[in-house]
Amino acid sequence: MDARVKSGIWVAMALRLSDMAGRAAAVLRRGDPDAGGILCVLRAPQGLVVLSQVRDAAGRLAWLRATGADPVDQAAADAYVERQIRRDPDLWVVEFDAPDLKPPFESRLL
Repeated sequence: MDARVKSGIWVAMALRLSDMAGRAAAVLRRGDPDAGGILCVLRAPQGLVVLSQVRDAAGRLAWLRATGADPVDQAAADAYVERQIRRDPDLWVVEFDAPDLKPPFESRLL
């Protein structure tokens, strides 16, 4: 099982990696700094993809393309994020400029 990193520290790391890659990033919503879930919005010219932080069966960190395999428009991404915030008020939402629709951090997509 991977060591669990506090959410606020993980977000700071992801923002730093994005900066190092020359990609803009912003925290759209701050969640619980210790154990809040994380949504990452990847913005590209063809649309947006929302990644949801999950754990696999072995407890390892992974990411799920929560809005589906194809990019969606702003309204669809916003609607998904709002639904998730209503379910989990401790949720972080971080947006990354991702012209290739890949996050600037190491990730396993399920």
